[in-house]
Amino acid sequence: MLAGAVMSTRKKWQLFACLVPIVLGLDQATKLYIHTTFALHESYPVIADLFALTYVRNSGAAFGLLARQSQTFLRFFFPIVTFVALVGLLIYFVRVPSQYTLRLWGLCLIISGALGNGLDRLWLGQVIDFLDVHWYDIYHWPAFNVADSSICIGVGLLLLDTIRTAQD
Repeated sequence: MLAGAVMSTRKKWQLFACLVPIVLGLDQATKLYIHTTFALHESYPVIADLFALTYVRNSGAAFGLLARQSQTFLRFFFPIVTFVALVGLLIYFVRVPSQYTLRLWGLCLIISGALGNGLDRLWLGQVIDFLDVHWYDIYHWPAFNVADSSICIGVGLLLLDTIRTAQD
């Protein structure tokens, strides 16, 4: 454990109360901007042949998984899964001791991302994606959003914390 990395239980909840609304707000603000400014499938190159803002919607899970399922199924499936995941993540957050700073940051980021994409599903039945990374017309990474990035960074922090604590 790094010196100074220990936080009190109060600071743990302050982290949660600050980080989750900030990331959730950024996610929802960027999606609202894209939704109100771009036409569906409209693209604006930011860095030629590398990065664009492209408005797409994902009715499936990560990388379009389950996208071919019926909309009725998805309308019920994703809110239930999101709710169960959030309850599990919150229970885990409560139980994590305050000294595991990286783990707490990771959980806050994952919760923020799950909430952000969950709100999209309740509002639209789909998730708004717009960050389009590609290499010329040869390779396209699936479009993603701030919530997806938050989840990935959060998982990375959990993995880093697991490696660090396994070495202690």
